[in-house]
Amino acid sequence: MQSLTVAAAVDNLDRVNAFVDAFLEERDCPMKTQMQIDLCVEEIFVNIAHYAYPDKDGEAEIRLSETDGIVELTFIDSGIPYDPLKKEDPDITLSSQERQIGGLGIYLVKKNMDTVAYRYEDNRNMLTMTKAI
Repeated sequence: MQSLTVAAAVDNLDRVNAFVDAFLEERDCPMKTQMQIDLCVEEIFVNIAHYAYPDKDGEAEIRLSETDGIVELTFIDSGIPYDPLKKEDPDITLSSQERQIGGLGIYLVKKNMDTVAYRYEDNRNMLTMTKAI
């Protein structure tokens, strides 16, 4: 397992992406799959940066591992407890004017990754995603 801990700030997105991309490239991840994972990494990290620590600064840890061609990414923060998977999926049959704002990013994460799971443990949010590469 490899891990990276950074301040939960949008300014660190490039660093997080570089960490994830280096891990995937070492494993000859197909470009299409890497782009799908990158989209999900951006969505989760930016959500942590924007919402996990509304009144203070905090950190986000990203853990990566791979077993038998399955990559596992876990995002950990000590911010406000929040399970993004409880939010109802948006009705994508509606026009953009008819849809409520928000929720599309997590929907895309669920559609692009093979599994997405949330747990709150030891006062930390832990969101784990897997993808076959």
